[in-house]
Amino acid sequence: MTFGFAPSAASAAASTRVSADSANRFGRILEPAEWAAAGIPLLRNPREVVSGLHARHRPTPTTAVVAVLDHEERLAASASFARRAAPADGWEFRNALLAQLRRVIPHDLRRRTPVRTAVLLYCRDGDERWTEEDGAWMWGLRDACTLHGLRCGAYITLTRDGWQVLGEGRGGRRPSSVSGPGSLADAGSELAEPLPLRSGTAAVDMLRRTAAR
Repeated sequence: MTFGFAPSAASAAASTRVSADSANRFGRILEPAEWAAAGIPLLRNPREVVSGLHARHRPTPTTAVVAVLDHEERLAASASFARRAAPADGWEFRNALLAQLRRVIPHDLRRRTPVRTAVLLYCRDGDERWTEEDGAWMWGLRDACTLHGLRCGAYITLTRDGWQVLGEGRGGRRPSSVSGPGSLADAGSELAEPLPLRSGTAAVDMLRRTAAR
């Protein structure tokens, strides 16, 4: 004869919540095929965009840089912030991105169609291959753009091997997550133009609710 203990109602409920939370987080992830099928506009010169943002914000691993480009791909606003180690959740990422966008540029919700595009550069460890964390950032970027009246633009990773526009297959070796700081003049693009009061850097706690659910 063996003896055991049936799980209590509280522990069973807690287990159910954990499973539900995991399922919800997985649902807030975009796979590469979904991202490629979403009609994300291509950057005319991704190298200049990446070089300009790298020179302006000098990101290190776990730093996200969100930038808003006008219809001529000139930088209208940008902000960078640090992601604290925590399970990747597109909802949390969306809230953090939306908070930064609201801080640096007015929304375009009154327009019938978006005229400005938001792109996201995320500096992380690992190689250029897609990860679930990337999928959560993609989901968060798409949702934040919708809520701020912007077009969802490119998602770019920056690793030791260089940069890559996910879903497009375009990339390069420099800059990388270990590159030395470049100058805005060397970026050679409209991103080198000064931004009056519309650029910022902030460290944020990804577990803090930065926007209402």
